[in-house]
Amino acid sequence: MNILFITADQWRGECLSMLGHPHVKTPSLDALAADGVAFKRHYAQATPCGPSRTCLYTGMYMQNHRSVLNGTPLDTRHTNVALEARKAGYKPALFGYTDISPDPRQYAPGDYVLGSYEGVLPGMVPITHLNSGRKPWLAHLKAKGYQIPADPSAMFEARPAYPGAENKGKTFAPASFKAEDSSTAFLVDEAIKYLSVRQDSPWFVHLSFLSPHPPYIVPEPFHDLYDAENMPLPVRQVTPEIEAAQHPWLRHFLFNQRGSGYSFGNDSRDNLSISERDLRQIRATYYGMMTEVDVQIGRLMDFLKQTGAYDDTLIVFTSDHGDHLGDHWMFSKYSYFDQTFHVPLIVRDPAPGASHARGSVVDAFTESIDIMPTILEGIGMNIPAQCDGKSLSPFCRGEHPEGWRREYHAEFDLRSPYEIDEAPPLGLKAKQCMANIICDERYKYVHFTTLPPLFFDLEEDPDEFRDLAADPAYRERVLDYAGKMLSWRMEHDEPALGGLPLTPKT
Repeated sequence: MNILFITADQWRGECLSMLGHPHVKTPSLDALAADGVAFKRHYAQATPCGPSRTCLYTGMYMQNHRSVLNGTPLDTRHTNVALEARKAGYKPALFGYTDISPDPRQYAPGDYVLGSYEGVLPGMVPITHLNSGRKPWLAHLKAKGYQIPADPSAMFEARPAYPGAENKGKTFAPASFKAEDSSTAFLVDEAIKYLSVRQDSPWFVHLSFLSPHPPYIVPEPFHDLYDAENMPLPVRQVTPEIEAAQHPWLRHFLFNQRGSGYSFGNDSRDNLSISERDLRQIRATYYGMMTEVDVQIGRLMDFLKQTGAYDDTLIVFTSDHGDHLGDHWMFSKYSYFDQTFHVPLIVRDPAPGASHARGSVVDAFTESIDIMPTILEGIGMNIPAQCDGKSLSPFCRGEHPEGWRREYHAEFDLRSPYEIDEAPPLGLKAKQCMANIICDERYKYVHFTTLPPLFFDLEEDPDEFRDLAADPAYRERVLDYAGKMLSWRMEHDEPALGGLPLTPKT
């Protein structure tokens, strides 16, 4: 069996047309879902990119792998999906990036792989490694005659003096490169070249797209595929001050947003003053970026079908985390709101036993930590004891496993990766910066190490505007969910060797 593991970056979970989204069109992913299974309530376990991808690749909650921020090393004692696949004879090939920080204890001081969170997951062979430097793609563009700027990120600057852009939002003008030359198309080109000479033995390809991660920009014809005038404004309180009153950390973050902005040349500090025109255009451009990815995925699916590989390939499509798109006065993915953690998941299992479940949509809560067990079960490998997740293969066969989880769980560190060298926020100690989330169909509880908790009734307040944690009417329920969270953490403490007694038979 072949493995095709596709990730997009910052793709919100509701953004698939097959799920009834009112705007975005994803015909290729819709077709994949029709031939597989879509998971409607799928959630990432951490943010930002590095911690979330570590959960995805190791099958572990962040409380156990402890790679809590971009740049926090992944302990080499933990295995991952690539290393386990190697035991079955695969050579997992990477096209894109994994954002895994290497364990410095395995390298000499000053080794070139250190000093960056953009390392390659151990066990992956970086056929085309596109980190923030994007050198393979830039070399490809240069060979085609493009002028390459000294700053690689400037390749995402909008085309200057684009006709009609003066009456549109800042992200309307397209990229300077053609659609067939985008980094998204380039990665698919590279994957197809790689697979074109690997028809006789099983392969494992991890295709990791940057889009629709900001900067929000896309080449023609995707830049005007969606009309900004039809886009809704963000879901948020009337003013950032009212939004910030919900919680001390939210107040701190809203007025201290860091990092690159929504377009080239902008800064996250601008997020509170973006015009309504730009807010609508950002969403239109974001959807255009998604459709571009969808088109390229469709091209890859066509190749697999033409070469006869499709019918023997386990295909997984998901994302590392979501994007606020201005909701709650934020962009990016640093919060406890569902926009951060809700991501898409489609699994296409080629096994005959999955035939009768094709096209189904699963409502059960699934998590990114379930991906590694699903892939390993698909190739007949044992699931390591470290994995907190469970295989989704039964759902692909139309079954509902007994005792399946009834909520999702997530964690994040309150320290922004952009201020890691500064003191922690709000006078906290580094070990006091963790937030934990437990959320089911009705209620959501957020626990902070030393700050006040949050509690939401999602049936009455789906946008998470009203914190009920201090409401006397909800006192018992808040305590109940605090107990559920404690029990969950106790149940999922890292097992290590806890289940392996030393006996004469060991």
